[in-house]
Amino acid sequence: MANTLFLLSLVVIWVMLLYHMFLMLGGYLHFTRFERVIPQWKKKLTDLPTVSILIPAHNEAVVIEKTLRAMIRLEYPKDRLEVVVINDNSTDKTGEIARKIAMDHPFIKVVDTMPPRAGKGKSSALNQGFEISTGKYIIVYDADNTPEKKAVYYLVMGLENDQKAGAIVGKFRVSNAKRTLLTRFINIETICFQWMAQAGRWFWFKMTTIPGTNFAIRRSIIETLGGWDEQALAEDTELSIRVYNLGYSIRFFPAAITWEQEPETWKVWWRQRTRWARGNQYVVVKFMRTFLSLERKIVAFDLIYFFFTYFLFFSGVIVSNIIFITNLFIDLQLTIGLVSIILWVLAYFLYVTEVFITLSIEQTEMTLTNFFIVLLMYFTYSQLWIILVAYSLILEIKRALLRQEVQWYKTERFDSES
Repeated sequence: MANTLFLLSLVVIWVMLLYHMFLMLGGYLHFTRFERVIPQWKKKLTDLPTVSILIPAHNEAVVIEKTLRAMIRLEYPKDRLEVVVINDNSTDKTGEIARKIAMDHPFIKVVDTMPPRAGKGKSSALNQGFEISTGKYIIVYDADNTPEKKAVYYLVMGLENDQKAGAIVGKFRVSNAKRTLLTRFINIETICFQWMAQAGRWFWFKMTTIPGTNFAIRRSIIETLGGWDEQALAEDTELSIRVYNLGYSIRFFPAAITWEQEPETWKVWWRQRTRWARGNQYVVVKFMRTFLSLERKIVAFDLIYFFFTYFLFFSGVIVSNIIFITNLFIDLQLTIGLVSIILWVLAYFLYVTEVFITLSIEQTEMTLTNFFIVLLMYFTYSQLWIILVAYSLILEIKRALLRQEVQWYKTERFDSES
């Protein structure tokens, strides 16, 4: 029995590692090609459309001014740009700061959410902001984001030139990457996520997950879908599945770049990532139940990927770890002991190789410090993810059984200038 479980868990782990190697190859190829379309797209982009940028903001006083200054610097005609700050039940000076800036910049609007819809989370705030927006395209930024000057222009360029794309997704980078060991881990993680999972899936399958920030979507799609799902903790992943199901692709276009703040303490990281894990588990269960009624069966590919990631892969790692440790104290009569050690060592080297190749895409990230951090990540940061996913699954099962109301955790911000 132990031999069978151990073997199955190793198979699951290796399938995931090899699949990520495949994605990494696609991501690298996308990196070498994605800019080729820009000259041709620029020629066709003669009349810029109206755009509404939605910024949900709940207690964002620490970061909101910097974010709005970045909006002011955007290289996009201000008479076609509308920035909507959705001040969602803030108890700090978020609204006051935003209104002060808006007084000098008429294209910035500040709206307050009102009871009973106030403080219900990001999805609810986005729906309320969308109701008063007017732009042909909707762009979303988190309140800690500072997009580069051309970011909005590139997102719009993508939608105007790629009619099959329902949404265009840009790239985000970590603004406080060097603050702590944790932010260094996250910086490497986000680079890998974007060039493997995002760019790789786009290159091979024309699929990309809408992130929580730095993406543009057609207004008509949000109207057709009836807005964001207010029960979803991962509203971006949930929206992605529904956009696919309408028949659109979602394009990863890394020319559009934003910089965002990441958690600087483990407590904040744990709460944020727990929300993400629970949100993705919710999406898998929600759409797996309606799998047969999905209009586009290619959606199943992404659902299986998420199912594999959040259920099978982590289960495989947990089972293999338990058996390995137990066997150190109790003889489980494992007959594949030596083979398992060889596979484990090979898996480790495959993991670090994938990460190093992905880091090489971002020229400034192949440093000696990052080299040692990558070697350390497998035994520390990656193992914490396993515990976190298991914990999230328990919470999600409990919520479903007890029919608890979804509780939104808003990520705390840090004054990185101090």
